[in-house]
Amino acid sequence: MNEENIKKIVRDRYAKVAKTNGSCCNANTNCCTTPSDKQISKLVGYSQEEISEVPPGANLGLGCGNPTALATLKEGEKVMDLGSGAGFDCFLASKKVGQTGKVIGIDMTPEMIDKARLNAQKGNYTNVEFRLGEIENLPSADNSVDIVISNCVINLSPDKKRVFQEAHRVLTPTGRLMVSDIVLLKPLPDALRQSVEAYVGCIAGAELKNNYLELIIEAGFQNVKILQEKVYPLDCIISEPKTTATLTSLGMTLQEAKQATDLVVSISVLATKQ
Repeated sequence: MNEENIKKIVRDRYAKVAKTNGSCCNANTNCCTTPSDKQISKLVGYSQEEISEVPPGANLGLGCGNPTALATLKEGEKVMDLGSGAGFDCFLASKKVGQTGKVIGIDMTPEMIDKARLNAQKGNYTNVEFRLGEIENLPSADNSVDIVISNCVINLSPDKKRVFQEAHRVLTPTGRLMVSDIVLLKPLPDALRQSVEAYVGCIAGAELKNNYLELIIEAGFQNVKILQEKVYPLDCIISEPKTTATLTSLGMTLQEAKQATDLVVSISVLATKQ
């Protein structure tokens, strides 16, 4: 897959997620056996209070960590969220930075932007805005935000180095980066690495952990450190009803898939611009 094909596949998949409110159920299934959006959010580090305080439909259960909890956001700061989805992390950040601060969500999926803007209206978030754009080419000026956050999105980009370069560009000289993402401890089996389903499920596009950290450093960031690292549950990665059919088409059993996804971890990384 070339870069444009990857972006189209990811955009189409998350447009579908926006339209179905993140549910793994659809018209062709009778029930859903995977964790709910709220259960997934608890598994990756959100409190019940955080889950409850955002508008209904803002939490789609797509994260792999809780960057807003680790970012030590301060009142008056300007925050940018890369791959903001329906606005969950933006709304949590909004409360922390207050009315003197600002939160900007960036997403390349028009359906997600529409959903996030509607959620902002429902919740009366006057210090939050959402911009349509690619995280490889951020619609923002140089040195314009205090902190860049992202939650389980950069792994989906075909040009992660460019993403980190753009994050570095838009940050003020005293700015910082706080991202939660999926990385690999070892290379994946070829069947998973070449799977479109595994790519949009945040597996096949993930970098090896050391490579991921090196990309952040190459972009110019300093003081790069992992604040949290934990195994990411299989059910959160492969959460669609057609999982069994997908694995069968790849020639893998569910047990083999579980062994492969033991190579997958969620990390939360902090870095400074200078």
